[in-house]
Amino acid sequence: MTAPARTETGVRIRRTVGLAGFGALARGIVAAFAADEIEWIVLLRASSGTVLPNRVRRVESLAELIAAHPEAVVEAAGQAAVADIAPALLEAGIPVVLASIGALADQGIRDRLAAARQQTGAALVLPSGAIGGLDYLRAIAGLADARVRYTSRKPVAAWAGELAAHGWTVNDGETVLFEGTAEEAARRYPQNLNVALTIALAIAPAALTVRVIADPLAPGNIHEIEAESGAGTASMRFANAPSPDNPKTSAVTALSLAASLRGLLDNGRR
Repeated sequence: MTAPARTETGVRIRRTVGLAGFGALARGIVAAFAADEIEWIVLLRASSGTVLPNRVRRVESLAELIAAHPEAVVEAAGQAAVADIAPALLEAGIPVVLASIGALADQGIRDRLAAARQQTGAALVLPSGAIGGLDYLRAIAGLADARVRYTSRKPVAAWAGELAAHGWTVNDGETVLFEGTAEEAARRYPQNLNVALTIALAIAPAALTVRVIADPLAPGNIHEIEAESGAGTASMRFANAPSPDNPKTSAVTALSLAASLRGLLDNGRR
């Protein structure tokens, strides 16, 4: 059971929370909590030269992280890390907040996570991240005629590497980089298209079409969702400021992860 946040005398008890990775997302999560509220333990590779704040302790193996008995771990290390750490954490009974939801495009990973959760009942939390409206999408998911399209529209700076790799230049108009399924989008753009998998999981078994656009006129990271079914139509647009440390990521994503973590700690879900 999760310990209370304060004692009867009102003295704050520091909670122990793990982080996998310490990039822009993890820094944003730490900043969302008071300095004396959480004892953070971050898992980093031995070769990592990342400089950590004073209130963040470093470990270099998953075994060390598990041995610290954190109340939860937030994965913020990228899709490749999910298979390496999330099943073992869940098997140890440690809840996981997953940032790299795009990793769930792999059915094998989904099966491993489900099996681990079945063993211990530990929670696997999938935050909404850069978007909202998932409750509406879940509500229509079972309708036979439900159709949903998601468009990711980001400034050219967010796609600089991809554009350069293809020899593409974007002048005055937008460039459609991709159109297809959420699973393919998440595999092709592991740092950009976690939202696509978030929506796909919410609306399954309904169909989802994904478009990825580099737009020189986009004021930030734009997420557009259009839904149509016998229950009606919906159009949602989220214009997010990019993270100052990573233009591929919306600043609100770290806030969403922090809110999910706070809810997990407050509710003591296992």
